[in-house]
Amino acid sequence: MELPSAQVERVHGLAELDELVVDCRACPRLVEWREEAARVKRRAFQDQDYWARPVPGFGPADARLVLVGLAPAAHGGNRTGRIFTGDPSGDLLYASLHRLGLASRPHSTWRGDGLELFGVRITDPVRCAPPENKPTTTERDTCRPWIVREFEYLRPTVRAVVALGGFAWQAVLPALAAAGWQIPRPRPAFGHGAHALLPATDAGPPLHLYGCFHVSPRNTYTGRLTPTMLDALLRTAATASGLAPTAPPPA
Repeated sequence: MELPSAQVERVHGLAELDELVVDCRACPRLVEWREEAARVKRRAFQDQDYWARPVPGFGPADARLVLVGLAPAAHGGNRTGRIFTGDPSGDLLYASLHRLGLASRPHSTWRGDGLELFGVRITDPVRCAPPENKPTTTERDTCRPWIVREFEYLRPTVRAVVALGGFAWQAVLPALAAAGWQIPRPRPAFGHGAHALLPATDAGPPLHLYGCFHVSPRNTYTGRLTPTMLDALLRTAATASGLAPTAPPPA
């Protein structure tokens, strides 16, 4: 079985990377879980064919803003074949992007539904659905070459990154370092609204890194993260990246 660290060496562009990642079987536990979820299914999705493979990033190859999550949901991205699609987390995220003029519609229902992102790309440090939404550190590290190479291809244009949750924050820092950016010392800590500026290097201009509470129901149903909070943080990150969000700031 070929590991991602070897597979990415054959890639010569972001589109090719997205095509190659869907065939990855490097983590036996994740392969078993994603395929079991597709066999058992949820009652509401019994008539649907699940994707049940690694989920590639979504968005243009010249994105200025990158949003980093955790991993696909077993009955969300693992079902629909698109990141943050088919579950409550994605419903909140895409609605916010649409309000800011960064997505063509407020709902993401299925890969190939015609949704477009404008200047934004969404990706995960772990590409397969994990049991209980909890990948191991070994699985995270095994999967890291995919997101490292993704950032290498995005390097000419990306100016801001939003880490959705503490797991994403911890995963994206070494990925950005491996892709050529300099991580400040002391190492920046995660928090909602946390901001770190990664200095300019040979990789390109400075990069803004923002922390945001994850858009999971655990945070949104309890009010820890509200649509207004999410809109405000994504607006700040989009503006820092050079995009022009269309929604007015909250009163």
